[in-house]
Amino acid sequence: QVQLVEAGGGLVQAGASLRRSCAASGRPVNNYAMGWYRQAPGKQREFVATVSWNGEATYYADSVKGRFTISRDNDKNTVSLQMNSLKPEDTAVYYCGAGSRYFNYEYWGQGTQVTVSS
Repeated sequence: QVQLVEAGGGLVQAGASLRRSCAASGRPVNNYAMGWYRQAPGKQREFVATVSWNGEATYYADSVKGRFTISRDNDKNTVSLQMNSLKPEDTAVYYCGAGSRYFNYEYWGQGTQVTVSS
């Protein structure tokens, strides 16, 4: 089993930056893709970004491309999401995930709130 614990949520103003991190424990995740989804109030959970097991391939939702950067450190079993130029529409609960496929994860973090005020 893999446990994912997230950190770095909070309340910021539009245009600000925020860095999210997610630490894995229980077993190594260096063979798994890792990434982030988010869910805004009244909406379905949506894909944000994902990174391959070796960090060489990354994919982003169009809505965050150019503003968000995903990275991972397999020595530390962590994945991070640098969020720049935040917009109110980025407000959501953000979930870290890990799994054998880029867009379909077996393991999820607890989710943490990111709120961007206008």
